[in-house]
Amino acid sequence: MLTFTLKRLGSGVLLLAVISAIAYALLFASGTNIARNILGETATEEQVLLKQQELGLDRPLWEQYGDWVTSAITGDLGRSWFGAETVAGAVASRLPVTLTLIVAAILLTALLATALGVTAAVKRGWVDRTLQVSAVVGDAIPGFVLAIALVFVFALQLRLLPAISTIAPGAGAQAWITSLSLPIIAIVVNAVTSSAQQIRSAVIAQYERDFVRTLRSRGLGEREILLKHVLRGASPAGLTVLSLQFIGMLGGVVIIERIFAIPGIGNLAVTATQVGDVPIVMGVVLYTVVIVVIVNLLVDLLNGWLNPKVRVA
Repeated sequence: MLTFTLKRLGSGVLLLAVISAIAYALLFASGTNIARNILGETATEEQVLLKQQELGLDRPLWEQYGDWVTSAITGDLGRSWFGAETVAGAVASRLPVTLTLIVAAILLTALLATALGVTAAVKRGWVDRTLQVSAVVGDAIPGFVLAIALVFVFALQLRLLPAISTIAPGAGAQAWITSLSLPIIAIVVNAVTSSAQQIRSAVIAQYERDFVRTLRSRGLGEREILLKHVLRGASPAGLTVLSLQFIGMLGGVVIIERIFAIPGIGNLAVTATQVGDVPIVMGVVLYTVVIVVIVNLLVDLLNGWLNPKVRVA
């Protein structure tokens, strides 16, 4: 298990290095004059050149990236180029909002998808057909379209929930619950049907294996077979699907946060990218990739515990 864990950590570090390098290069690919954005249109060319030298933007890109990596390894992610806020502080103040949104959504998705997927696999018939049709429809409807529809119905028409977030420093639990309810519903509805479809397929595959017929021949009840054997065998596939959903939500939450004006890292990343605030964008990339690596590692460890054959992969 130790070798298995070290391999996964090594691949995570490699992923972090590759994605951070690509992200850093893409930030300068558009040719945006970052110094001009910082100083404004009224700044002279001399002032712009001095600002570029101050930020090190006149140096080769690989040198700039090397300096960022060196500082990041020591825990120094720098400060925003457009304010006095530190990168660590900016991300830390917004990360809890995004993680609360995604964790709540993935937990609801896991519960609903497991219930629907297992029910469809066991009952079959019209329940199974309904799930398959719902999965197609759910995949076809973009999350932002569903989010806008929810805002129109529940915020503008019924006035049950706020159209935009009221989460602020010191806000109470009520503000968090009311502000995140519609975004969570939008994410869950978009994710649960496809996840349930995958879980349904994994459960059916387990039912078709020889050991299930052997257990039935020994007189075990269907409930015991399902809960003690089939679900355990199908759980690695289910965990993998949910981990992919989590990663997808981490990227897709950017649009949801923009629609509902949620002060999360998605909103922060979009705003920083628009003006070329490289330290902030790279900080968001770093934290996001670390979260992805941790989630993948936990899923791999759980899969390795459930299925020892995975450990030798």
